[in-house]
Amino acid sequence: MVTALKVTKFGARASAVLMAGTTLFALATAAQAQQAPASAPAAQQPAPAPEALETRTIRTLRVDGTQRLEPETVLSYTRLRVGQTYTTESLDQAIRDVLASELLADVTIEGVESGDIVLRVRENPVINRVILEGNKRLKDDKIVKEIKLAPRQMFTRTAVRADVARIIELYRRQGRFAASVEPKMVSLDQNRVDVVFEVREGPKSRVRQINIIGNEQFSDGKLRGEMATKQSRLTSILSSNTSYDQDRLAYDQQKLRQFYLTQGYADFRVVSAVAELTPDKRDFIITYVIEEGPRYKFGPVTVDSNIRDFDDTALAKGLAMKEGDWYNAKLVEDTIDQLSETAGAFGYAFANVNPDFNRDREKLTMTINFNIAEARRTYVERIDITGNTQTQDKVIRREMRLAEGDAFNTFLVKRSQDRINSLGYFNEKFEIEQKEGSAPDRVILTANVEEKSTGELTLSAGFSSLERFIFQGSVRQRNFRGKGQDLRLSADYSSYSKSVELGFTEPYLFDQNVALGGTLFRRDYNSFNYLGTDRRTTYEQVSTGGQVVLGVPLTEFWTLSGRYSLTHDAVSLDENTFFTNGACDPLKAGRYLCEALGNRWTSAVGLSLIYDSLNSRLRPTRGQRLVLGTDFAGLGGDVKYLRGRFDADKYWNIGSGFIFSAGLEGGYIHSLEDGAPGVDPVRITDRFFLGEPQFRGFDIRGVGPRIQRIGFTGTVASGNQTLIVDEDQIFDDAIGGRAYYLGKLELEIPLGAGAREMGIRPSIFLMAGANWGVRAPNKTANFAQATDGAGNPLFNADGSPSLLPIETPQFDGNGNPLFAVPITDSVAPGQLTTCSVGFAATLGGACSGTSINTRYNLQTDPFLERFLGNSPKPRLSVGVGVNWNSPFGPLRLDLAHAFLTQEGDDTKLFTFNVGTAF
Repeated sequence: MVTALKVTKFGARASAVLMAGTTLFALATAAQAQQAPASAPAAQQPAPAPEALETRTIRTLRVDGTQRLEPETVLSYTRLRVGQTYTTESLDQAIRDVLASELLADVTIEGVESGDIVLRVRENPVINRVILEGNKRLKDDKIVKEIKLAPRQMFTRTAVRADVARIIELYRRQGRFAASVEPKMVSLDQNRVDVVFEVREGPKSRVRQINIIGNEQFSDGKLRGEMATKQSRLTSILSSNTSYDQDRLAYDQQKLRQFYLTQGYADFRVVSAVAELTPDKRDFIITYVIEEGPRYKFGPVTVDSNIRDFDDTALAKGLAMKEGDWYNAKLVEDTIDQLSETAGAFGYAFANVNPDFNRDREKLTMTINFNIAEARRTYVERIDITGNTQTQDKVIRREMRLAEGDAFNTFLVKRSQDRINSLGYFNEKFEIEQKEGSAPDRVILTANVEEKSTGELTLSAGFSSLERFIFQGSVRQRNFRGKGQDLRLSADYSSYSKSVELGFTEPYLFDQNVALGGTLFRRDYNSFNYLGTDRRTTYEQVSTGGQVVLGVPLTEFWTLSGRYSLTHDAVSLDENTFFTNGACDPLKAGRYLCEALGNRWTSAVGLSLIYDSLNSRLRPTRGQRLVLGTDFAGLGGDVKYLRGRFDADKYWNIGSGFIFSAGLEGGYIHSLEDGAPGVDPVRITDRFFLGEPQFRGFDIRGVGPRIQRIGFTGTVASGNQTLIVDEDQIFDDAIGGRAYYLGKLELEIPLGAGAREMGIRPSIFLMAGANWGVRAPNKTANFAQATDGAGNPLFNADGSPSLLPIETPQFDGNGNPLFAVPITDSVAPGQLTTCSVGFAATLGGACSGTSINTRYNLQTDPFLERFLGNSPKPRLSVGVGVNWNSPFGPLRLDLAHAFLTQEGDDTKLFTFNVGTAF
C-alpha cells in the first residue's frame, strides 16, 4: 500500500463505461418500440441482434491531459482508430491496455454516445527525490544502487513494490528477516513527488537452536561442530556464522554428508532440513532429520591403469587405504588426486582417474578399483599471462618452471604457482589454469594474475614493552618499475635504537638468474640495564657501513649466496657516569665494559647455502627452509673472527586451518685473536644475545652469560653487612655468549570467520634455548677486609667477612691531586682544592691560608660480583600468543611462562608490540 497515492481504481472506470452502455441500450430499445405498429404484439416483434445495437463507429479520436507524453504515444497502447467500430468491451480493453503501460495514473473515456472519443488521462508523477529513513546497517549507497526508482524517473506502483521487495531481500542477506519497509509518497507541485522508504531494520536473525533427529553414532554437539552454521551463544560472539543463511543451510547438509562418508557410513542421507522462523521473527530453529545407515569397511582396493608407464600393483601398494580399514570418502578423493598428480608428473596432463565402487550390503564392504584411462603425453603449447597491468611479463615468466615445448609436469606447475605467489605482487589464491591445446597432446597454461599494491609508504608510532616509544618511517617499492626490483628507505627511532637504511635488490641481474643487492646503513644502539624502575644506559654502539650480497641458484630449491660487508663500530660510555680522572672506571662501569670501548673496522666476507621449498615467503603454510651460513672477518680491518650460523624451519598444514611449525637456529663465533687472561677475545658487540623478542618468556637479553653486582646493607662498624636481596637493586649486565641455540614448536589455531576478518591469529608455542661460551671475566675489584685496632680481621654477624670500601684518589683536569678543606674551616669549608694547605680562589691557583686539608678520594662501597648464566643447559618456556591486525596497527601479544631457567636468567611473563599509522 502506498500512502497518499490517489489513483482512480479500474473497477470504478469500468462501471462507468458499462452504465453508459446500458443506458444507450435502453434508450434504443424504447425508441424502436414506439415506431412499431400498435396492432403488432410486442412479443411477436423480431428482436434485433445485440451486437448491432452496441456497435458504434469512431468519428474522432483524441487524448487530453498529457504533459510530457505525446498523444500518439498514449494511443499506440490501444487498438482504437478513427473509422473503426467500438463496443463497451473494446473501450474497457483500451483502458486496461493504457494502464498496463504504467505511464498513466488515471484514464477515463468520454464521447461514447456520439463517437467523438476523448481519452482523458492523468500522467504518473515524476520522482523528485528518493529518501531512505531508518537504515543504519545498510548505508544509502548500498541500497540506492540496488533499487530502480531514481530522481527524474516516472513513479509507478509496480516499481515501488519491486524496490520494497529488493530492500527487504538485501536485509535478509544480512540475516535480518524481521526487517520491514513502508513506502510513502509526498506530493509536490508540477506533478512531482518525493518517495520515502521508511526502514525498520529489526534485530539480526540468528540461529537459536540446531536440532538433529536420527543420529545414533554421533552426538548432536559433534555434528554441530562439523557445520558451518553455529548456534547463537555467548561463546560465539566473534563468529559471523550464527546468522541464518539459506545457502549455508544447503552447505551444512553437504558437510554432514562428507563427515559421515569419512567415517564409513556410505548410505548416509539427509531426509529433510527445515528452518523455522520464531514467532517474534528474531531467530531461526533448524531441524535436520537424517538416516545414518550401516558402517562399511574397505574391500580389496586395486588400480587398473591403461597407461603403459605405470605398474598397477606398485600403484596399489602406495595407496593410503588398505583392505579392512573403515571406508573413508576423503581418502578416495585424495587417492584420485594422488594418482592424477602422479600421471601429471609423468607428462599426462589430462589423465582421467575413475573409481569403480562395488558395495556389498551383506558383508558391509566397499570394493574400489581405480581405473586410469589411456592418455597421451602432453606438452606445453603456450603460456598465457593476463591481468598484469604493471608487472612485466618477464618477471612472471622467469618464475615459471616450465616453458613452451616442455613436457607437462604437475609438480613443476605447482612449484611455479608457489614461486609466483611468493613474489607478493599479486592477490593470494593465485592458481595456474590448465586448458586443452590445439591437439590432444597439447596443454595451455594460463596465469591469470590480479595485481595488488607493491608500493609502501609508512609513518607509524607505537609503544612496546621492549623499546618504549617507537617512531618509524619507510618508503619501499617491492616491484620497482614493474621489473621485480626492491628499493627501500627506512628510518627508526626509539629510546633503545635509532637507524637509517637504504637498500636496493635486483633479483635477476642482466636477465640472468643471479640476484644482486646492496645496503647502506647507520645504526645507533643503546645497551641498558635497570636499577629498580630506573633504566640506565650502559654502553652506546654506533655502526656505520654497507653490505653487498650476490645470490646464485644451484637447483630449484638450493641457492648459494655470498656477501661482503664493511662496518665501522664506535663503542662508548657516558664519561660523566662511568669515567674517573678522564678514564673508564671499572668500579663504575665494570671491567668487561671498559674493555669493549674504542673504534674498530670490521671487514667480513660471508657465504650462505639456502634450501627453500616454502609455498609462500610471506605467510607459509607448508614447506621448509634451511640456511647454513659462515662469515670470516679479517680481510683488513681491526677484527678477526670466524662465525657460523644455521636456521631451519618447517611448516605443516594439518587440516581444518591448523598450521604447525617447527624451527631450530643456532650459531658459534670463534676469535682468531688471542685474548688476555680473563678477557674474552670476542668483543661484546660481536657476541650472540638471546631473549625477547625471539625467545618469548624471557626479557631482552635475559638468557646467557651476565655479570651481577650486588651491594651490601649495613656498615662495617655495626658488623651487620648483608647482601641486598631485592632484585630491583641489583646491577645486571648481559655480556653475550659465543654460542647459542633456540628451538621452537608452534601451532596456529584457526578461529571463526568473524575473527579471521578481524585478522586475529592465535597460537600456542613451546621454546627451548641457551646462550653460553665466554670466558669468565676478571673481577672488577678486590675489597679489603676490615680489622680492629690490633689488626685482627672483622666479621659480620652471619660469619662473612666485613669489607671496606675502596678509596680512589681524585685529580683535576691537569692531573693535580685534589684535597678537601675541613668542614670546620671558616673560609672554604668542604671545598675541593689543589692545595694541601690553605685554599686557592681558582682551582690550581696560589694557595693561601693555614687549613690542613685531607686527600680527596672517591669512595666505592663494597659489592659482590657474580658471573652467571654461562651454561648450555636448555631454558624452556611455554605460552600462547596472538597476532592481530588491529585498527591501531599490527599487534603481537604473548603470554609465556619460563619452566626451566638457570641462575641469573631474567624472565618475563607478558610482552606486546604495537604500532599505529598516521
